Amino acid sequence: MSWGRFDTRTIVLIPIAIAINIVLGQTVSAALKIPIYLDSIGTILVGVLAGPIPGLVTGLLANLIWTYVLPAPFHSDYAAPFAIVAAEIGFVSGVLGQVGWFRSRPNTDPANLVVGAVIVVVVLGLIGYYGFLPFYTNGTFSFFNPDVTADPFFTIVGYLIGLGIVAAIVGLIALLFVRRDLGVAYVAIGGLFCGIVSALISAPISAIVFGGVTGSGADLLVGAFQKAGSDLQTAVLQQGLLSDPIDKTIEFFIGFVILQTLSRRFVSRFPQGEKAVGLEHA
Repeated sequence: MSWGRFDTRTIVLIPIAIAINIVLGQTVSAALKIPIYLDSIGTILVGVLAGPIPGLVTGLLANLIWTYVLPAPFHSDYAAPFAIVAAEIGFVSGVLGQVGWFRSRPNTDPANLVVGAVIVVVVLGLIGYYGFLPFYTNGTFSFFNPDVTADPFFTIVGYLIGLGIVAAIVGLIALLFVRRDLGVAYVAIGGLFCGIVSALISAPISAIVFGGVTGSGADLLVGAFQKAGSDLQTAVLQQGLLSDPIDKTIEFFIGFVILQTLSRRFVSRFPQGEKAVGLEHA
């Protein structure tokens, strides 16, 4: 197994990925009322293209810089303690990229495509039903947090995030049913796996360090589970096992769509680009 390389292109990509993580993550935290974080898309891209160790380093540095380097409005008191989770996301993304779970699989035979389509539809349905409806204003969806007066920059980026999520879903549907790309189903399963691992690591940190309150839309879920009778640690774990799989699946989906839009020449220049995205099979 290759752990990845820090070649020139990877070193250039890492600060760009860190900036993507922080801008999106801070926007979600500051302005939006959704149970996801979107602070690891850059980390996932580095992991897939460059390998597990570059992905790990990207996630680790992003969270440390976010807390200890950046001033307001991009500063976050909550990011650094979760740096180990960000590192895990980068590492898992790199491993999954290395074994081909982000590889495009176009022109899949109908039988396998039906199985993959069922998996994707179930995952998207669960994300929508459990993640975006029941815990927000009695089932009425509210994208922006009405209790926060956000900087206009974050409001603009918030709208772009909403459009980006919609565009990613449309792109996934096109890849699945137009290109008959079974790779979408692999990405869905990979995102769920990464999310479960992330939840198991982050739950004790959230409960012990922050008392379950981390300044994100997911805090509402902790309160909902506590009102239902769960103690703090159980409520935090329940929230994590709901929010993290949703978040990582969405981020994996977005990363997969981005990778499919990049030029073959660009992707092939990264240490594991051809292997991860499947150009060697094209």
